[in-house]
Amino acid sequence: MIEGTRTERDSLGTRAVPRDAYWGVHTARALDNFAITGDRIGNYPALITALAAVKQAACRANRDLGLLDTRRADAIDAACDEIRGGALHDQFPIDPVQGGAGTSTNMNANEVIANRALELLGHDRGAYTELDPLDHVNLGQSTNDVYPTAVKLAVVHHIHDLVAALGRLATEFDRKAIEFAEVIKMGRTQLQDAVPMTLGQEFGTFAIMVREDCARLGEGTALLRECNLGGTAIGTGINGHPDYPALACTHLSELTGIAVISAADLIEATQDCGAFVQVSGIVKRVAVKLSKICNDLRLMSSGPTTGLGEISLPPVQAGSSIMPGKVNPVIPEVVNQVAFAAIGNDMTVTMAAEAGQLQLNAFEPIIAYSMLRTTAHLTAAVDALATRCIAGITPHREHLEQGVRRSIGIVTALTPHIGYAESARIAKQALHTGRPVEEIATELGLLSADTVKALLAPHRLAGLARPVTEHGAAHELSR
Repeated sequence: MIEGTRTERDSLGTRAVPRDAYWGVHTARALDNFAITGDRIGNYPALITALAAVKQAACRANRDLGLLDTRRADAIDAACDEIRGGALHDQFPIDPVQGGAGTSTNMNANEVIANRALELLGHDRGAYTELDPLDHVNLGQSTNDVYPTAVKLAVVHHIHDLVAALGRLATEFDRKAIEFAEVIKMGRTQLQDAVPMTLGQEFGTFAIMVREDCARLGEGTALLRECNLGGTAIGTGINGHPDYPALACTHLSELTGIAVISAADLIEATQDCGAFVQVSGIVKRVAVKLSKICNDLRLMSSGPTTGLGEISLPPVQAGSSIMPGKVNPVIPEVVNQVAFAAIGNDMTVTMAAEAGQLQLNAFEPIIAYSMLRTTAHLTAAVDALATRCIAGITPHREHLEQGVRRSIGIVTALTPHIGYAESARIAKQALHTGRPVEEIATELGLLSADTVKALLAPHRLAGLARPVTEHGAAHELSR
C-alpha cells in the first residue's frame, strides 16, 4: 500500500485523495455526498464491466476517427480490458443511489481507467497532463449517453443469468412431472375440491409457467439493445463526431457480443426510460408467478399431519427454537420475500421513469439499482428453489389417492350421463353421509355399477389416455 495522499483539482477546487487510489477527486466528493445505502457500485460486476466496455468502445471509435492518438488509445483500451476481466472493481466505491443522473458513476470509471492507463504508460496516478479522465477517457461522451447504455448492458447480462436459472428450474419441474406422472390427486379451485388431476400435471404446469417467462424476458431484452451513444448531453450530439454513434455501437457490439443498435432519435432515447419500465414489468411478472408457485408448494406441503399434506419438501434446517421436530418451507418462503421486493422495486422503476423532466431523467441511478438488485436476487432465489427444494420433493401417494376417493368432486364425471341435478343429489348425499360417490351412484341405479366404476376411474378423471375395459361400460359411455 502506498502511504499518503495526492492532491487533485476539479471545478470546485482541490481535494486530497489517497495516493494508492485509482479513483480521484470526483469520486472522493461522491463518497462524501452519497452515503445512502451502504452499498457500492463495485458490488455489481456487470455494471462495472459494462462501463468499461462502453469506454473501450468509445476509445476505439475516437481512435478510428483520428480524435485520440494511438499511444493514449492503446493504454485506455488495455485498462478497460483489465477491468472487464475483473480487475480494479474494488476501486468503484461510490453508492449506487446518487444525485446527478449517474455522473458520479461515470466519473469514477473515467478516473480509474485514466489512472490505470497512466501506469501502463509509465506515469504516476494523477498525472493528468499526460492522460486526462475527461479530455481523453470521456472524449466525445457524456454521462447522459454512457450511463444509460452501461445500465442497459448490465441489465441484459443479469437477465441472461436469470433466464438460465429459470431454465434450470423448469428442468427440475419437468423431472418431477415425469416422476409424478401417475400420482393421482384432487385439483382445487377457490381452495375447494374440484376434479382429479395428477401431481405430474401440476408440476408440468409449473415448468410451462416458468418457460413462458423465459420467452417474455428474451423479448424484453431486445428493447435494451437500443442505445443513445453519441447523443452526448441531451441527444443533439454536441461535441461529438457525426460518425461516432454508429462506430461506437459497432465496437460495443463486438466487445460485448450484444447486438447494440443506435436509437433512431437520440434526443428521444436520452430522456425516455420506457424500455426500463417494460423490462421491469416483465421481471415483476416473473416474480409474481414464482411467488404463486411457492404459495402452492407451501399449501401442498402444509401439515405434516393437519394440513393438505400432499407432498414433503426436503428438510433443509430446523424450523423452530421452541417446537422440536418442526420443519418449515423455508426455501419457498425466501423466494416469496424476494418476489415481494421485486414487485416493490418495479414500482420504484415506474415512479423514477415517470419523474423525468424535459431532456433527461435524473433518476436512472435508482432505476439501475432497483433492476440490478431485483434480477440478481431473483436469480439466486430461483437457483435455491431448484436445487434446495424442487429436486428433493416427495409425494404422499396413498394420502393423495384416498383424497380422490373421498372427494365429492369426482361426481362431475357423471354429469354428462345423468344430468346436473342428479349429480348434485349424489354429491349432497356423499357430503352428508361420508359415503363414496361411487357407492351412492350405483345404489341409485342411474347407471350400471360397471359404468359408474369406469366413469370414476382415477386415470380417466385426470384426463390420462387409458382405455375403458370394464364389462358392459362401453355402450353406456358412448351414449
